[in-house]
Amino acid sequence: MGSIFGQLFRVSTFGESHGEAIGVVVDGCPPRVPLQVEDIQRDLDRRRPGQSRLTTARQETDRAEILSGVFEGLTLGTPIAVLVRNADARPSAYEPFKDLYRPSHADYTYEAKYGIRAWQGGGRASARETVGRVAAGAIARTLLRELAGIEVLAWVRAVHVIEATIDVSSVTLEQVESTPVRCPDPAVAAQMAERIEMARREGNSLGGVIECVCRNVPAGLGEPVFDRLEADLAKAMLSLPASKGFEIGSGFAGTRLTGFEHNDPFVTDASGRIRTASNRSGGVQGGISNGEDIYFRVAFKPTATIAKAQDTVDRHGRPAKIEGKGRHDPCVLPRAVPMVEAMACLVLADHYLRQRALVGRFPCR
Repeated sequence: MGSIFGQLFRVSTFGESHGEAIGVVVDGCPPRVPLQVEDIQRDLDRRRPGQSRLTTARQETDRAEILSGVFEGLTLGTPIAVLVRNADARPSAYEPFKDLYRPSHADYTYEAKYGIRAWQGGGRASARETVGRVAAGAIARTLLRELAGIEVLAWVRAVHVIEATIDVSSVTLEQVESTPVRCPDPAVAAQMAERIEMARREGNSLGGVIECVCRNVPAGLGEPVFDRLEADLAKAMLSLPASKGFEIGSGFAGTRLTGFEHNDPFVTDASGRIRTASNRSGGVQGGISNGEDIYFRVAFKPTATIAKAQDTVDRHGRPAKIEGKGRHDPCVLPRAVPMVEAMACLVLADHYLRQRALVGRFPCR
């Protein structure tokens, strides 16, 4: 069951890093939602490897094939199956590591759990698995846009110790996509790119933080107490490969404020809409969206595969040395941006449909 996500908008991903293909089945998408393969391909192109010198050199076109659930440009309401074939897999490159446990990878834990593991590229633990998530997220994004006008946008906020200060209310997709590092501040993006290049030359890797905003989300999404909106967002983000932390709104910085300083006062705007004068809650209160922008941050660790020699052991517990080889990202952040967006779209689409089922209509804006 660990490969299934969502309740009403339900996705199931399949495939391994160096297998024949990667894919996803989406069940629960309403009928008559306009959907073209280009809608899916657009996000897959942002996730695919080989985009620049900042990413892995693996060359995958990641061409999406819609196998079911769509007819004449509209969803049918039946399961949507999307397949992406692996074209540039090189499983033999991992032959030297098949009996070694790579530091901070899932080699040991997968073998401890199942008694077997796909050592060719990490199998399901590889970030290649996120192809299916991004494809499903693109379908969810289309649903959210067509039915509710919801927009989800993420960007790189920090790489290592280099951090940008971004106005979450005004950043645009064009600004994010204007630099290969996907940071909307060009000057800071240039510093990030230089630092990533340095890490690559040193045979090392870097981590960082991705920030995400969800705009035009209606009030009322979220299912207390165990399916609070921020709880489901946290689960979604921490299910991504290399993710290590999640915070929403003021996050940990809010612990340095008093209640009076942190509270978001309610006001009525010129149109008579009830809203908050500030948004330290990050658009969620009591586990339910309040109609303000939802914004959060996700921390990603440095890529585990590095070219520097490291200590490890083999399957028999004997000490060994290992040096990472192959095609790996020196920093996962630029390609993780569409992954974060995809998981946010999946959570919001699921809760949007759950709210409609609960009250018999879509939530009020």
